[in-house]
Amino acid sequence: MRKAFICPTKYVQGENELENLGYFVSTFGKSALLIANPDDVTRVRAKLDIAASKSDITFVEGGFHGECSRVEVARLQEVAKEKSCDCIIGLGGGKAIDTAKCVAEGDALIIVPTIAATDAPTSHSAVLYTEDGAFDDYAYFKQSPSVVLIDTTIIAGAPTRFLVSGMGDALSTYFEARATSKAYANVNAGLPCGAREGFAPPAKSTNAALKLAELCYNTLIEDGLKAKVASDANQVTSALENIIEANILLSGLGFESGGLAAAHAIHDGLTILGGTHAYFHGEKVAFGTIAQLILENAPKTEIEEVLGFCVSLGLPVCLADIGVESISTEELRAVAEKACIPEESVHSMPFPITVEAVMAAILVADRTGAEFKAARS
Repeated sequence: MRKAFICPTKYVQGENELENLGYFVSTFGKSALLIANPDDVTRVRAKLDIAASKSDITFVEGGFHGECSRVEVARLQEVAKEKSCDCIIGLGGGKAIDTAKCVAEGDALIIVPTIAATDAPTSHSAVLYTEDGAFDDYAYFKQSPSVVLIDTTIIAGAPTRFLVSGMGDALSTYFEARATSKAYANVNAGLPCGAREGFAPPAKSTNAALKLAELCYNTLIEDGLKAKVASDANQVTSALENIIEANILLSGLGFESGGLAAAHAIHDGLTILGGTHAYFHGEKVAFGTIAQLILENAPKTEIEEVLGFCVSLGLPVCLADIGVESISTEELRAVAEKACIPEESVHSMPFPITVEAVMAAILVADRTGAEFKAARS
């Protein structure tokens, strides 16, 4: 059996760690193209200045126009070439980070998240959009980022909703990895769905990835609420540090090398409903996780533990919590059909999947979550 595992070359996390960014740039050369929203650069300017001074390096600010589009990637690649930049830095949220991945094309890449809202920073993949913000394509590169650098003081200063959303995304990691392992399904560390010619043959998950995914879940249950309280106070505590690691590193390695399954596919289906558009990725994934547990008939105690975790943090547990106050049979079928297209990760579940089964899981998850939440009120 062919197995695969992929990860960043180096992951570093700590307070004021951004001040050491220059050291990592210096391992590649003397200058770096900084891809970031101008507002994010302004927020961390003092630390960037310290980093540049300490290591005698130069940040070439390429700016970021807001979308990870082919046009933006080409523009920034030209800037990097003109300025003879030795490496690429993606600083900020998901789209700036994905743009940096596309510009670097798998080489000399440093990722610096300023929020812990998703597990994308460690991965070797990115999502491309059109200039108008519509989905374009997935991009995969030969390796994960060279360095993922996390400044926990910056994460602690961000709005708590980002951290909680990241926990919603991370919540699915173990359950999806477990399902993928049981099904002997392929993982992104091997041949991603829809990958271009030239990628390696498909591969299965490793025991290491499954254990990391399990540690991710256990960390969320142990430290999630404590980390939320710390974030509300904009303070770095051991619990917050553990959750940042869970949201970014453990979940990132867990999803990419452990596999995705029904939770993310149901998330993708839910995006066709207009009411969900105001909610973050991880918030919708949290509900998708509950729906996956219903779909696989998980033990009652496991479902109740997940529901209790979500309610304690304010994560969605029913459709109303993600802006869907009512749903028609036609809308529900459309959601399930999108979740069940051939290339979706729902087919990594260890049993045959039907549209009707997904429809039923969504409805039962909605009722189960609503009743649980009402009982806790």
